[in-house]
Amino acid sequence: MKELRLMKGNEALAEAAIRAGADAYFGYPITPQSEVIEYLMRENPADRTGMQVLQAESEVAAINMIYGAAGCGKRAITSSSSPGISLKMEGISYIAGAELPCVVVNVVRAGPGLGTIQPSQSDYFQAVKGGGHGDYKMIVLAPATVQESVDYVKLGFDLAFKYRNPVMILSDGIIGQMMEKVELFEQMPRSTEEYDWATVGKKPGKNSVFVTSLQLQSEEQEKVNLRLQAKYRVIEKNEVRYETYMCDDAEYLFVAFGSCARITRKSMEMAREKGHKVGLIRPQTLYPFPEEVIYEMGGRVKGILTVEMNAGQMVEDVKLAVNGQCPVKHFGRFGGMIPSPDEILNALEQKIIGG
Repeated sequence: MKELRLMKGNEALAEAAIRAGADAYFGYPITPQSEVIEYLMRENPADRTGMQVLQAESEVAAINMIYGAAGCGKRAITSSSSPGISLKMEGISYIAGAELPCVVVNVVRAGPGLGTIQPSQSDYFQAVKGGGHGDYKMIVLAPATVQESVDYVKLGFDLAFKYRNPVMILSDGIIGQMMEKVELFEQMPRSTEEYDWATVGKKPGKNSVFVTSLQLQSEEQEKVNLRLQAKYRVIEKNEVRYETYMCDDAEYLFVAFGSCARITRKSMEMAREKGHKVGLIRPQTLYPFPEEVIYEMGGRVKGILTVEMNAGQMVEDVKLAVNGQCPVKHFGRFGGMIPSPDEILNALEQKIIGG
């Protein structure tokens, strides 16, 4: 049966990986996500489900272990924070090119470089634009609560195997470190399903399977790319997720994701108290992005303000979606600074309402 607990975000996510029937976790500690691997090591899920947990010698090693496990059709998950995710990007590109399923968690910290251990949303471009090489996409889920961190692990595995594609859960240092009440789903068994695309060794009556992202002939590589692009169009059609708040009568609009959306919702309430009819759209999937609803709202409101803990990244996708129908501005704090509801409201009044 379901279980109610008070848990830190990183630890709740780790528990969700066990309960989602994950076969393996390979990772490497880095603040502010180290509690993921620490919880798994302490919990020792091999005794509960047979799930294997290993601290690799580096982030590069960890993502290539994920590649190997995914190639065998196993439910594999890894986690890191911004600099570590950068090191994993080559492997993620290989996994996407080989059309394999896995879940990658990024508990974002501020950069560039080693930066600080404080929270940020400055990895948006890296996540949604394909931060490695080649024309590939990850499905990107953006939790705003510890509960969503739990739920998105299960959803992440479901989507990864549905589309044979890597899924990223784009968390941040706020969500990873905060404690909230969560409802944990029941323990799921590890899957025994065998996939015709997985390499599981020579078996009677089964043809050999080769897992690779290498195509030396340009004609063959183009076929791979065309197949991938067709898959991404299906994902864009079927997997868009978002929430709206008080948008029915809105004259102005906030767009924010993750922890920033929590803060911005308070700003929206404060704006309403001052007589400004403001709504909020919270993308839950950053890829695929909720373009249609933002386009529709862009034709109804007087202006849109994106709120992000970065120098302005998602704002580019909002502008593309709005397509010039109304002004779109950005407000952000970066370097690990967290915006306050007052700052966001002031930015709305200065940049949009009085702009």
